[in-house]
Amino acid sequence: MSATEASRGFSDLLDAVEHDGESVRIVRHGRTVALVVPAPPARGADVLALLGRHQTDPAWAEAVSALRDLVGEA
Repeated sequence: MSATEASRGFSDLLDAVEHDGESVRIVRHGRTVALVVPAPPARGADVLALLGRHQTDPAWAEAVSALRDLVGEA
């Protein structure tokens, strides 16, 4: 699909990808510039695994606590 066609029919392009599972190649001046593919399904386990790979930041926890104190005072 040309970039112009993709631009003019973007909603239809997204419908084809989302509902029909199509992959759409976007071409500009004869060269592929993008490939629009269906997003993988989101899973809570994936989010937990991602969070588990990172160490906690004590400064963040302190900032959240301070914000909670401020909100409680309002």
